[in-house]
Amino acid sequence: MTASSFAPLKDTKLFAPVKIGNCELQHRIVQAPCTRMRGVKESDGVNVPGDLMVDYYGLRATKGGLQITEATDISHYASGYPGIPGIFTSSQISGWKRVTDAVHDKGGYIFLQIWHTGRASPPSFRGGKPPISSSNHPMDGDWLDGTSCASSPPTPMDVEEIQAIVQDFAEAAKNAVKAGFDGVEIHCANGYLLEQFLHDNINDRTDEYGGSVQNRCKFPLDVLKAVCDTVGPERVGIRLSPWNYFQSTKDSNRLDHWSYLCEQLATLPAGQKPAYVHMVEPRFDEVLDEEQKIESLSHGDKTTSISLLPFRKILQKGGIPFISAGCFNWENAVPKLESGATDLVCFGRWFIANPDLPKRLADGIPLTNYDRSTFYFTDPPEKGYTDYPISTAEAA
Repeated sequence: MTASSFAPLKDTKLFAPVKIGNCELQHRIVQAPCTRMRGVKESDGVNVPGDLMVDYYGLRATKGGLQITEATDISHYASGYPGIPGIFTSSQISGWKRVTDAVHDKGGYIFLQIWHTGRASPPSFRGGKPPISSSNHPMDGDWLDGTSCASSPPTPMDVEEIQAIVQDFAEAAKNAVKAGFDGVEIHCANGYLLEQFLHDNINDRTDEYGGSVQNRCKFPLDVLKAVCDTVGPERVGIRLSPWNYFQSTKDSNRLDHWSYLCEQLATLPAGQKPAYVHMVEPRFDEVLDEEQKIESLSHGDKTTSISLLPFRKILQKGGIPFISAGCFNWENAVPKLESGATDLVCFGRWFIANPDLPKRLADGIPLTNYDRSTFYFTDPPEKGYTDYPISTAEAA
């Protein structure tokens, strides 16, 4: 089966309604958070959503559909990449308000993903200051600006700094609600700051935020609780990537450690329990193909099950809806839903290239292939961003 030939999916579970927080969704196709670096630079470290971002998200909005934005800076110098929008200035709040208005005008829902990149941010993106993290262990390789990560090891955060960033996340959530978002997604995945506290190959602290898995989970849980307390749990999701390798993450026992975190999430009081948990499928990797990734995680042991299902089952006991992301398409999304392994499915690359993806999947309309070379930096910036066509094809 190719992108040009598939049966209509409108009568499958992909188009069954589901409720997430206060959002009454009419289908289970979620726009995945994908960094696109199209924010308009206002000043050093301050990027604002402009006209292109309004068009980009507005084009992909559908009645009763859920979109999760690209990762967004909670504070000045929280980012490790150019063109990343923030949610800490009045101009950014105003810019995002135009985005949420465009989505809501079409009857859609939209959550803002909020992050701090920690050691993934070079000094050149932090006004010359070294990065921060759970420890002084740098990532492997080079940052995006070409400098060696080892040349400026991160500064371990003290307790006061940790508590300040907890409040930065809460303030970002409050600003997101001001901007009209239906909620926020806390980015606790892909090797960024919160996950830098979870992985034991990074976090070797000896205080209350390090050592045992209980202590390593404290910072992310503190953030979640503070954000829920600020905007309400119905407005809060969290993203996790237990099987992730990205940015030198190599935990010693992913299954046990993330199972513990999920148990903590599932047993939180109602006022601090997230509206959903969003996880990245183990097969997804930025470098390895799907077969190589699973092989590396299982260490060649074919009997070892590498999946999100153990975490899904724990969260299910706590009544927390589950979103899966990573390498989904017209062929494997429906079986994933029908098996009960997830409640919703995120599409990233296919949503980039197909603004009307839900309609195409519903009606069996051939998909436009994506162009990886335009995912990030393009000239002009609308290339590969807002210039993908809306289908005029008849239903299959």
